[in-house]
Amino acid sequence: MIDLYTAATPNGHKVSIALEELGLPYTLKVLDLGAGEQRSPAYLAINPNGRIPAIVDHGAGGFAVFESGACLIYLAEKTGRLMPSDPQGRSRVLQWLMFQMGGIGPMMGQANVFFRYFPEKIPAAIDRYQGECKRLFRVLDGHLQQHEYLAGDYSIADIANWAWVRTHRWSGVKIDDLPHLKRWRDAIRARPAVQRGIEQPPSKVDLTRDGDAAAQRFAEEARRMVETGQSLNSGTGAA
Repeated sequence: MIDLYTAATPNGHKVSIALEELGLPYTLKVLDLGAGEQRSPAYLAINPNGRIPAIVDHGAGGFAVFESGACLIYLAEKTGRLMPSDPQGRSRVLQWLMFQMGGIGPMMGQANVFFRYFPEKIPAAIDRYQGECKRLFRVLDGHLQQHEYLAGDYSIADIANWAWVRTHRWSGVKIDDLPHLKRWRDAIRARPAVQRGIEQPPSKVDLTRDGDAAAQRFAEEARRMVETGQSLNSGTGAA
């Protein structure tokens, strides 16, 4: 059995989707980020960085893994699925996983902060991060023009990138002019395991939409966290 410590964020949903795809039994441990549960001594003993997600594999002696990318690699290697075992195939998956970890996630997270949460609107910062998000989306679109998935077969690289790309509207970035990215997004969204995974746990607000009252309340709560200097795991790069 695996314990998944998580919240309804793109990074949290990466791991719940992978667990659902792999059919691994797990127990959901939802942390209230607004209440600071990710900084409790009990959780810091699992993840010293105090971010989500993290897993504890009780079938491996209570082995703990933190950082979402590390969790995905661990689960893929544990099961022998969602990542090839040959060196080149494995490298292709890891390259696109690192593309998300070092690019898509951080840039969309910063776009969220300056576009949605920061109390003062700074146009140059908004333009910078939204522009970089769009550039990265174009990289994905160009690659997906010739490939059904990012690294051969469907893999943890697709899961990681999709969990963030699906929330592009929340970052204020359109993908209407990126047909191959839209095709890939829709194909992954149709997978039953993905649909289950994004409900573990369900979001308080649908980050794929915009403009409703729930979205406004969510943004205001996040803005208060920014103003008080708290870690905003809900969209700025939870591990």
